[in-house]
Amino acid sequence: MDTMLGSLDSNKSTSNDVVSCTKPNSTSPIQPSIPSTPLSSSDATLGRHLARRLVQIGVTDVFSVPGDFNLTLLDHLIAEPGLNLIGCCNELNAGYAADGYARSRGVGACVVTFTVGGLSVINAIAGAYSENLPLICIVGGPNSNDYGTNRILHHTIGIPDFSQELRCFQTVTCFQAVVNNLEDAHELIDTAISTALKESKPVYISIGCNLPAIPHPTFSRDPVPFSLAPKLSNQMGLEAAVEAAADFLNKAVKPVLVGGPKLRVAKASDAFVELADVSGYALAVMPSAKGMVPEHHPHFIGTYWGAVSTAFCAEIVESADAYLFAGPIFNDYSSVGYSLLLKKEKAIIVQPDRVVVANGPAFGCILMKDFLKALAKRLKHNNAAYENYHRIFVPDGKPLKSAPKEPLRVNVMFQHIQQMLSSETAVIAETGDSWFNCQKLKLPEGCGYEFQMQYGSIGWSVGATLGYAQAVPEKRVIACIGDGSFQVTAQDVSTMLRCGQKTIIFLINNGGYSIEVEIHDGPYNVIKNWNYTGLIDAIHNGEGKCWTTKVFCEEELVEAIATATGPKKDSLCFIEVIVHKDDTSKELLEWGSRVSAANSRPPNPQ
Repeated sequence: MDTMLGSLDSNKSTSNDVVSCTKPNSTSPIQPSIPSTPLSSSDATLGRHLARRLVQIGVTDVFSVPGDFNLTLLDHLIAEPGLNLIGCCNELNAGYAADGYARSRGVGACVVTFTVGGLSVINAIAGAYSENLPLICIVGGPNSNDYGTNRILHHTIGIPDFSQELRCFQTVTCFQAVVNNLEDAHELIDTAISTALKESKPVYISIGCNLPAIPHPTFSRDPVPFSLAPKLSNQMGLEAAVEAAADFLNKAVKPVLVGGPKLRVAKASDAFVELADVSGYALAVMPSAKGMVPEHHPHFIGTYWGAVSTAFCAEIVESADAYLFAGPIFNDYSSVGYSLLLKKEKAIIVQPDRVVVANGPAFGCILMKDFLKALAKRLKHNNAAYENYHRIFVPDGKPLKSAPKEPLRVNVMFQHIQQMLSSETAVIAETGDSWFNCQKLKLPEGCGYEFQMQYGSIGWSVGATLGYAQAVPEKRVIACIGDGSFQVTAQDVSTMLRCGQKTIIFLINNGGYSIEVEIHDGPYNVIKNWNYTGLIDAIHNGEGKCWTTKVFCEEELVEAIATATGPKKDSLCFIEVIVHKDDTSKELLEWGSRVSAANSRPPNPQ
């Protein structure tokens, strides 16, 4: 059955204010269709068509930075009921916000201006590409009359060839549409948006600055809902793959399952859990898949991350005689400097459209979801690996009790963050030691969790927190951000305030880039200390609901959390936590040394 994309009629909003952040009542990226109706000439424009298409696919908030090439387009986006335009402080954060929004809503969008905006947002688009997120990056382009002339335009590198931005985006998007005439604008826009959804990757749409407001017959009706033909598995290949995998796993003594980050793009998390239910196998996740598999599952054993895995998890996975990895990414970070003790001949690797059993055979054109569901019907129940885990498991120790007014330790801090989590919260973990400390949090059922591991761009979390919180206002986002990362993107806390968000930000102030310190230390890892609470107070400037505090010891942290979750529960709460510069998780110490060894390998002999 085709997936229909239609209009979100129920999402009509009465506010067209550019700074409005009021949430329409919908979280679904795909909506049922409605009949196409004639439009007045003022609505039959390219700008309104694009706006309606965004609303149809579930984008009700667009993150933007104005520039002279996109101003008319922004006017038409604002005019669309149900679409909020959220102005960000810079293009990078607008892209990060669209990334965070897409993680929750299923698709996100941002709008910037030509080249100076496009090349500024491109780092965020590259990150979304690496994480398989459908993201619509819209750029206000030059006047259509200037293409093919010898003119030199501002915001460019000073040559009459305007293709620099396009060429840069070609490697980080799956489709590029340059709209510089009205005749094919409808087709290009629809193709771009549908490609983003089908490929689960970002796309680039450039729209000439003189085109959005001009009526054209191709936009004379509400957009006819278009359908996305679903991908299908090759049935013969599926049956052969399931037979080979079932034979392989049913012969194993202690098989295990490990979920990877591509469970998201394959939309196979439910099928993976169903396989775990039926098989009885011990169930683990790779670090970048945390939050994609319920941690309250009875056979869940934690995060498999080689030498820095959850306690006793690596021992069970690496001692297994068969392991099925669903959607893994084995890079130097996830493999802890390529040090995983895995053997190819023991592994079944299931990618979104491909299955490889041990050293062979391999099967293509097979959807992960179909494969996992079919495999569940063929496996014998075997809980030997989980029983072994249960025998050797020793509960986590508790941090040493703090003396009165003792300087706060990071492990104590995260013990208290653990107690804050519920189905009504979500955790955003910034690149750095927050990766490792947040990995150890036990997520209650329904608690969201996001971090950017493949790309690992410091500063990502500020914009991502803005976007994620805007997409799911019913959840309270808890963001754990290091001081070094925060300095990259701090400005858009102001946008969170303008949108009335109630996020809790824990700013971990240890005076530098701790993750870099543990890979390779040097004076460049020390940063200028800021008065972070003072900065947020200045950004607040008495407008919106905001509460800040600075804590030095456990007693102050307990009091701050009580305030943030009590009297200030409807405010954005910023808690600056002062910790020692060398107070890092043991996992970061181990991981850093192994990544450093991988980075510093000498050249092979020529």
